[in-house]
Amino acid sequence: MKAADLNINLVETYFEMLKNLSADSKLELIAKLSNSTKTTSWTKKHSLESLYGAFVSKQSADEMINDIKQSRTFNRKRVSF
Repeated sequence: MKAADLNINLVETYFEMLKNLSADSKLELIAKLSNSTKTTSWTKKHSLESLYGAFVSKQSADEMINDIKQSRTFNRKRVSF
């Protein structure tokens, strides 16, 4: 299946779900979709690269892994029959 065919099928699926909305809801959706095509800065602001370096710690990766493993608790209660 080509990407274009997949997009058409996706659009048809969304249309089937949304066709029963009220006229006001449809107009609001149209406005939001129109505005989303006008903005191209989304990929720059919300890319994964923008998250790089977001977590800062003095611990090394191995120290963090050991802390996580040591803080695990298991509260399993065994039921005898």
